[in-house]
Amino acid sequence: MAGKPGRRRFGNLRKRDSGRWQARYLGPDGLMHSAPNTFATEREGEQWLTLIESEIIRGHWQAPEAGEVTISSYGERWIAERKLAPRSRQGYEYLFSLHIEPHLGRLTLGAVQPATIRAWRRKLLAGGTPEPQAVKAYALLRAIFSTAVKEDEIIRQNPCRIPGYDRYHTPERPTATVAQVFALADAMPPRFSALIVVAALSGLRWGELAALRRQDVDLAAGLVRVPRKLAVLNGRVEFGPPKSDAGVRVVALPAAAVEALGTHLAAFVDDFPDALIFTGEKGGVLRSSSFGSAVRWRETVARLGLPEFHFHDLRHTGNTLAASSGASTRELMHRMGHSTMRAALIYQHATSERDREIASAMDRRIAKQAGKKVAKGKKAGGRKKKDERPER
Repeated sequence: MAGKPGRRRFGNLRKRDSGRWQARYLGPDGLMHSAPNTFATEREGEQWLTLIESEIIRGHWQAPEAGEVTISSYGERWIAERKLAPRSRQGYEYLFSLHIEPHLGRLTLGAVQPATIRAWRRKLLAGGTPEPQAVKAYALLRAIFSTAVKEDEIIRQNPCRIPGYDRYHTPERPTATVAQVFALADAMPPRFSALIVVAALSGLRWGELAALRRQDVDLAAGLVRVPRKLAVLNGRVEFGPPKSDAGVRVVALPAAAVEALGTHLAAFVDDFPDALIFTGEKGGVLRSSSFGSAVRWRETVARLGLPEFHFHDLRHTGNTLAASSGASTRELMHRMGHSTMRAALIYQHATSERDREIASAMDRRIAKQAGKKVAKGKKAGGRKKKDERPER
């Protein structure tokens, strides 16, 4: 017959019918946990409970599940349970299967320490993984461990807490001038000319431009609505919502973009509301994979003095123009479709021309106010009151 539970300040012990002792305790997670094995004597059980209590007091305790759940099973479940856009999900699955699972998948969550992460990163880079890919894989792994710490409370600390591992040096991308944008548009086949102008002056992404329909454009008001984007996943075309809620927006177009878009609509777009605005040579969905070769992109941009220029770089022109025109951080975030300030602040910091204009305006104000101060001083002309004391 089983013995009665022992009375202890922390945890409890009871003797099983087998004669061995079982130890249990209430963990910081509010759940009852049992020792992974029974003990031959009551004293052995008490010693084990004392050890667990000391771990809790020192903040070193972690749930027993940490030694059972592997990174492979937890990571795959983490990705499957997240609400992600199809393309983001595909990207996470790719990073996990290529850079994380083969190296760390068999380890349990509790077995991974910062030293493990350092060794893993060194192995990735030594094996030829580009640094941007290593940084993205690290960011994904950090997010997975963050859930294990904060939400599931399986482990006590996130091992992905190494300074600098979430950043890499990104060479500054080229920004085309307005003249270069129009020269590039003129060098394109006619059906792609407006695509270049609108991409540069609106700041819309490739997927957003490719998904635009006639009903999304109001030429009279000079507005374009962005309700969806196009993505190609495993060769399959899918229309879906933009990357984030901030991506759903209405963007005002400069007159030059409105004019180019009006000419394009009249020449290349069917009259019904659902007609796609930008399509391929044969009227099909616009695909980035075939666009470059169709327009001889590399040769064309090189000829115009823009070597290594990508289509996405056109977006920088519009964003830089908006920033230099005095757009606030919030206004830039809206135009760009971003939910955070980071990218908007980059454009604001990069607008040196606008910054020079601000400095010049400050100079004029300083000169004007300094002139008034000097004039006032001359008018007072050396007349001192008797009780006036020199400043200390």
